[in-house]
Amino acid sequence: MTQRLALLVNPVSGKGRFTGAVDGVVDRLASGGFEVTPMVGADAAESADLAAAAVTDGYDALVAMGGDGMVHLAVNAVVGSSTTLGVIATGTGNDVARALGIAARRPLASADVIVAGSTRRMDLARTDEVYFATVLAAGFDSLVNERANAMTWPAGQMRYNLATLAELRVFHPLSYSLELDGRPMRCAAMLVAVGNCPSYGGGLRICHGAVIDDGFLDVVIIKPVTKRELVKVYPRLFKGTHVSHPAYEHHRVRTVTVDAPSVVAYADGERLAALPVTVHVVPGAIDVFAPTR
Repeated sequence: MTQRLALLVNPVSGKGRFTGAVDGVVDRLASGGFEVTPMVGADAAESADLAAAAVTDGYDALVAMGGDGMVHLAVNAVVGSSTTLGVIATGTGNDVARALGIAARRPLASADVIVAGSTRRMDLARTDEVYFATVLAAGFDSLVNERANAMTWPAGQMRYNLATLAELRVFHPLSYSLELDGRPMRCAAMLVAVGNCPSYGGGLRICHGAVIDDGFLDVVIIKPVTKRELVKVYPRLFKGTHVSHPAYEHHRVRTVTVDAPSVVAYADGERLAALPVTVHVVPGAIDVFAPTR
């Protein structure tokens, strides 16, 4: 029987470079036996509504074509249903695709993964508000996001670069109250990250070693360092070699509460909520198309 597939497209992901690839993706998926319905929302809210409607209408698969923000919408639509998630990574970060072993910015290759039909179970992290797939940021990194979102110029990655420099000038270590599987902990830190996947921000492996189907969350604490040292350590995040730094601390938990004054948490690159936030792991929450391991 032909499977029905909803293709949820973000036309501006990757600065719009992949808009022309949609027809090719539809053809590739159709040639693999899917009945494909493209869906394009005018904004994030409409895209979320389209995703939810696709699941309610009983589509066999919901494929997010875009970045981690579009995947975030799709994840929250399919969780609790029998609809399988697919990822065609055409965004800037693409950290969900990276964790699944799906090639980024290669739409037809990503479509081939879906056509091949191999799936795996994937954990999700859950807060009171939403589910997320990658990493929750709560510290220097989320403050940079807040600053960047308040800026109107420049566009793209340069906005985040300038926001990082501006935040670095005024940032001081934060006082955190944590609860790790019921165990209270207080500490000063530059940031606390809660990872279901290893990376965020386009390959920053802050939670290096995290596995998407192990039933645990990886909590990383970066203890106070000088601003010079923070800049020096930053490049190591791309390879995960920061784990050997003395300021790095790591815990594996099933539930964590994070609190610090005047900090807003981000997850999957999206603004989530002001702290405190409690995060639970949901083992095997969804089925997702992925390359054969």
